[in-house]
Amino acid sequence: MVKITMNDREYEAEEGMTVLQVARANGLRIPTLCYHPSLKPSGSCRLCVVEVPGWSSARPTTMLSCILKVENGMRVKTDTQAVNRARTRAFKNLLQMAPQAKAIIELAKSFGIDQGPPPDGCIRCRLCIRVCKEIVGPGALKMEKRDGVNYAVPIEGLCIGCGTCANICPTKVILVEDHENSRTIKIRDEVIGNHPLERCEGCGKLYATPKFLEHIHARTSSHTEMKSPHNYCSTCAKLFSGRIKSFSKRVQQ
Repeated sequence: MVKITMNDREYEAEEGMTVLQVARANGLRIPTLCYHPSLKPSGSCRLCVVEVPGWSSARPTTMLSCILKVENGMRVKTDTQAVNRARTRAFKNLLQMAPQAKAIIELAKSFGIDQGPPPDGCIRCRLCIRVCKEIVGPGALKMEKRDGVNYAVPIEGLCIGCGTCANICPTKVILVEDHENSRTIKIRDEVIGNHPLERCEGCGKLYATPKFLEHIHARTSSHTEMKSPHNYCSTCAKLFSGRIKSFSKRVQQ
């Protein structure tokens, strides 16, 4: 038998046991995902790190408890700044490979590991911000830093409900939801805009928001073939385009 000290408390262990085995036998929690008692330990997940003060050098050393064999007089700490830093790195590496894995997320929480902001589907490409400002015009989105992380967020009152941001989003994190006679555009759980929908004068389909129609009319009112405003969906606009031009000419005469 050998004697080791873990977290300032002495324990007895059989020769050949690992620090992780001793910890588990005595009710001390050390996180691990790749360990199984029936298999040879590999240290792949790197979560079971412990600190061994002055064991291999004058400075405290972090080592993997699943492969670290006990030795008489060994001193081990399972909760220090160095251990928490190493665990945090290991958890973040695992979450990069499996960001939706509940087992990893819950295990990290139980050990008080800061996982950073959860993945939200946005890759911060800024396409939505640029198309809204440079092409459409309203500039209803901006980048905003929250807790040190950049987010694409809405600017209140500027959305016209066109849905161009959702169409251009490469990861489809921006959603357009038409329900009954209203349209809601959202990014994550934040509402970019909420608008009523107008009916097409041709087919009666709900197709566009009043703000969008006003915006288009303002942008095209100087065009020679847009003297007579109308509310047609894209299908009806193509179908009636010849009649609209003819009617506009007659009005001008």
